[in-house]
Amino acid sequence: MIIFPAIDLRNGRVVRLKQGRAEDEMVYGDDPVQIAKRWLDEGAQWLHVVNLDGAFGETSLANMRALTGIISSVKIPVQFGGGLRDIANIDAAFNVGVRRVVIGTAAVENPQLVSDAIAKFESGKIVVGIDARDGIVATRGWREQSAIGAIDLARQMHERGVERIVYTDIARDGMLRGIDANAMAELARTAKVRVIASGGVASMSDVIALREYLEVEGVIIGQALYTGAINLREAIKVASRQ
Repeated sequence: MIIFPAIDLRNGRVVRLKQGRAEDEMVYGDDPVQIAKRWLDEGAQWLHVVNLDGAFGETSLANMRALTGIISSVKIPVQFGGGLRDIANIDAAFNVGVRRVVIGTAAVENPQLVSDAIAKFESGKIVVGIDARDGIVATRGWREQSAIGAIDLARQMHERGVERIVYTDIARDGMLRGIDANAMAELARTAKVRVIASGGVASMSDVIALREYLEVEGVIIGQALYTGAINLREAIKVASRQ
């Protein structure tokens, strides 16, 4: 299982939000490149970078500069999402060196984009982000609630050729309350996709719980790393233990 340290960008800074609320922001650094290098030094094999400004529909030039700086400075693959709602933006992300993109809101509002992106860039490079509150998908930086359930959306995306989903439990995200490992695995089994779990990882016990499910390919860890509740080196060691 892969550990993805999260680097959430807001106005070019590294932040964490609680349950996605923009007004509930904690700044962890003004230098995203330095933080990316820290995770690399601690053994990270991937990074998960989020353009929060893009997700909120705001100007994100500072975040794109930060993304470019990270990719040019840290030679491990980057998975990137936030505001990718057309082919031009997806293409721009790949052009700066992103390895995989995460499509969230557009998967609900314009599912044909997912099919088009897979046709243009191949399925392994396209991940769908499903962010759910009480099992219902939220969109546009989690500010709006859709009418579709997480499992239904995952099934629809599988039918369009999606292999991998980042599944976030919004109620747990940034709260350090622990993750529902069984729910993550159940979505993967039901929709026949691989899942990267996200939202609420609080301690090494969460990593151990997720590791038991073969359907869970990875886990994104943010707040627990930044607060020191989880040591990245130890988490990577635990996640890779057979």
